[in-house]
Amino acid sequence: MSFWTAVVVIVAISAIAGVLRDRYKAIGRAEKARQAEPEERISAAEKREVEELRERIKVLERIATDGNSLDASETKRIAAEIEALRDQRAD
Repeated sequence: MSFWTAVVVIVAISAIAGVLRDRYKAIGRAEKARQAEPEERISAAEKREVEELRERIKVLERIATDGNSLDASETKRIAAEIEALRDQRAD
């Protein structure tokens, strides 16, 4: 192998190594950007809205389950009896 052939081979290897190094750096930056992306998309207003909706769902679940429970029907029955007694006294 002559001197100039060795120089060309060394330059080619250096060029290929530089291209590969830049490629892997770009892949790393793209991966970091992709991981950070979902957090940046959700604004503070959207987070607040989601929390408000969660609270509303909790209230609706409580209304749906409390209204159909045995205690709720017993409370309604007692309230109806009290109203009936009030109506009797008013007559």
